[in-house]
Amino acid sequence: MFTKIVAAGKRLQGYANVTPVMTSRTLDEMLGANVFFKCENLQRVGAFKFRGAFNAIEQLTGDQKARGVVTFSSGNHAQAVALVGRLLGVRTTVVMPQDAPQVKRQATEGYGATVIDYDPAEAQRETLARKLEDEQGYTMIPPFDHVDVIAGQGTAALEFCEQCGPLDQLLVPCGGGGLLSGCAVATKEICPQCEIVGIEPELADDATRSYRTGQLQRVVNPPTIADGTRTPCLGKLTFPLILDHVDDMQTVSEQAIKQAVRFLFLRTKLVVEPSGALGLAALLSGVVKPRGRVGVVLSGGNLDADTLAMIFKE
Repeated sequence: MFTKIVAAGKRLQGYANVTPVMTSRTLDEMLGANVFFKCENLQRVGAFKFRGAFNAIEQLTGDQKARGVVTFSSGNHAQAVALVGRLLGVRTTVVMPQDAPQVKRQATEGYGATVIDYDPAEAQRETLARKLEDEQGYTMIPPFDHVDVIAGQGTAALEFCEQCGPLDQLLVPCGGGGLLSGCAVATKEICPQCEIVGIEPELADDATRSYRTGQLQRVVNPPTIADGTRTPCLGKLTFPLILDHVDDMQTVSEQAIKQAVRFLFLRTKLVVEPSGALGLAALLSGVVKPRGRVGVVLSGGNLDADTLAMIFKE
């Protein structure tokens, strides 16, 4: 997988942003560690998802590109597929829940994708997308459980390590596990001593329970503010990669997530969505004890005004 990540990094040159690494002296003093933020909130479409979507779609055959692609997503992957489709001239269709954040829906449509709504209480998004794949001849570009998507997401850590040097810890948000598994593979190859910790909400703790039991667990439609982590379970590819390369999994409360979003906004002037702030939430709440040089992946910044207002109202 590492060779695929390296190849993906070369493929993304000139297309993906080389996102900056930022620090906070205030945070370092609070925690007694050196914390480095990998700002994937400043990636194209506002999230790391552009990396995986581009790496997967760019490698399709001419015939596959001509027939178009389909995916299912609550927002960030949807936007990424839509933008890549526009860049490469590929027709895109996205199955998206009715309650997806409006800022993500509007951006997806703005990039030219056809958005198909569904009610999460009545249907499964992947089932609907697979049906379209069969009926229309589209190629499926799933949000995380795909070798080329995982490899693309892993380039975030590849880039991070090149920018930052050796890390003692790396904290990565976890939904379906594409980002976590890709980053874990890349980091362990470059920096074997680095402790990789996946972070997810307490209300969407399927990956943590899966990791600790060795058996795949599910949480359907978890009511977490971190909408990017509402995937019901890890994938057939991401689960074993996480078992093999991740050192620990931890969960954070909804209040801790909001605290992290507020800190990033007020102290570092970064707009980071709840899903993207999970790593910092773990540090601020004490769930993860920092040591040495700590890397935190801020996975996305697509935060709508209503959610931001709600977070600051409390």
